[in-house]
Amino acid sequence: MAYTATTTHGGSNLFARIAEFAAKVKETYTLRAEYNRTYSELQGLTDRELNDIGVRRCDIKDIAQEHVYCS
Repeated sequence: MAYTATTTHGGSNLFARIAEFAAKVKETYTLRAEYNRTYSELQGLTDRELNDIGVRRCDIKDIAQEHVYCS
């Protein structure tokens, strides 16, 4: 019975992993910036404006998180 093993040089794989990591960091940064923007905009509204759109101030964090991470 013949058995072959394939080995790859770690160099190109390492660069691919680093590039993937960098892409994930960039995506995480972008999502967090969008969360902060959404949170800040909602937080800047008056209670009356929030009431007009049917949002309670205590729900702003959840709404911002849902908007960014569940879309």
